[in-house]
Amino acid sequence: MFILLLDKLDNKNEEDGVLIAYPNNLPDGIRFRAGCTVNLRSEIGFKVRDKHLKFNLNSLYSSDGAKWIETKVNVEDHVVVPYIDPEEIGEGGEGFVDDYTSRLTMNPMDRSRPLWDIHILNVKTSDAEAVGVVRTHHTLGDGTSMVSLLLACTHKTSDPNTVSTTIPSLKRREMYKNKGWFLRSMFAVGSTMRLIWNTVVDMLLLFATMLFLKDTKTHLKGGEDVGSNPKRFYHRTISLDDIKLIKNTMNMTINDVLVGITQASLSSYLNRQYDNKNEEDGALIPYPNNLPGRIRFRAGCTVNLRSQIGFKPLAEMMVRDSECRWGNYFSFIVLPFSIGLQNDPLVYLQVSKSTMDRKKHSYHAHLAYLMIKICQNLLGAKVAAKLFNRTVISTTTCLSNVMGPMEEISFHGNPITYIAPSGYGHSQALLIHFMSYAGRMTISLAVDPTIIPDPHKICDDMEQSLKEMKAALWERGLL
Repeated sequence: MFILLLDKLDNKNEEDGVLIAYPNNLPDGIRFRAGCTVNLRSEIGFKVRDKHLKFNLNSLYSSDGAKWIETKVNVEDHVVVPYIDPEEIGEGGEGFVDDYTSRLTMNPMDRSRPLWDIHILNVKTSDAEAVGVVRTHHTLGDGTSMVSLLLACTHKTSDPNTVSTTIPSLKRREMYKNKGWFLRSMFAVGSTMRLIWNTVVDMLLLFATMLFLKDTKTHLKGGEDVGSNPKRFYHRTISLDDIKLIKNTMNMTINDVLVGITQASLSSYLNRQYDNKNEEDGALIPYPNNLPGRIRFRAGCTVNLRSQIGFKPLAEMMVRDSECRWGNYFSFIVLPFSIGLQNDPLVYLQVSKSTMDRKKHSYHAHLAYLMIKICQNLLGAKVAAKLFNRTVISTTTCLSNVMGPMEEISFHGNPITYIAPSGYGHSQALLIHFMSYAGRMTISLAVDPTIIPDPHKICDDMEQSLKEMKAALWERGLL
């Protein structure tokens, strides 16, 4: 298993194609966690495949920050194979792996050498025979870039001599393509008006969020100090086929389904946290709905700004004008969640589709990206980072979904059973990442244990919500 830990993308600047990082302000991590079906070998060969990759660069400190310099990679400095006393592992192995990865979030990366490392834990868990943890800094690339690198470094499990196939690159859908010219013109006018209106409203709400508009304080909401607290990671694997079944039946996207599942599960979780009981005749009577009214609950959802959805071979992503280019090319939208108990689980899906359709018909993500870039160029990376962080602090969680390999792959001869990406360094108590892999969907949570001590219950609720949605469609004869 590989766990990819991504440090939060904070202060950065790009000048003449060179990424300028400010080490004193950058947190430490993207995390990939992956499970392997055999014990991992410690002999790992590493080759820098392209001069544009920053895996052979390190940060050089200067009076005004830092810049990237090329250096020689000593693989032994980046591959960690700790001695593990069998008595420390305990039952199952999950506890040891969780403790180990949690300690990593408190160990800053060495900025004097390339910002990545691999930790090999030959610990058997319920999912795999061994665990690999890949930790990289977010300045090296976003989740899409890291998955493309993973594909370039792995082979098909079914055919060890064949490099992993790339994930198909899909063009974004064009609306009204098959309509007549008159209808297309009418749709275009109406669509443009809605696009302008949605964009104006979204940007006003974004500015309000940066200045004063904060989410309701709930049992999932962190404070400003959450970013410096240790994090714990938890994952769960569910059926991608079930998600696709709901998607096709409801005429939605996979992201719509995942947002609906997330809203339903967080509503159930918070309802238990607010559990109030009334004592009548000496008996405790639980209330079915314990949620307070009018909860403002929002998620920062990452948006891939590349014109092509999916992945290209790594060499093609390195091309300067590539439509699916390497690097950090993503933005975010602020997505309002509907937190409340519903008798019909399909209501969560209908609400998520309506919300997502509206957000897709807005330039919110592109303008937010442009605003941060302009702020960087005019006021500096530190100011841009503070501006971005104000939005993060005001919202409750962050949500992302990355498409993964469609078939099982092996890393250096070790078959990978699951891939669980996550991150740390953000000022939020809960981060939710989804990643598909070989017909399965992995839910990966990063939590502040002082605020969310039981993240496994959120995963339980997600599993249960998926089952209830599928059952509701079955009862209505839609499946």
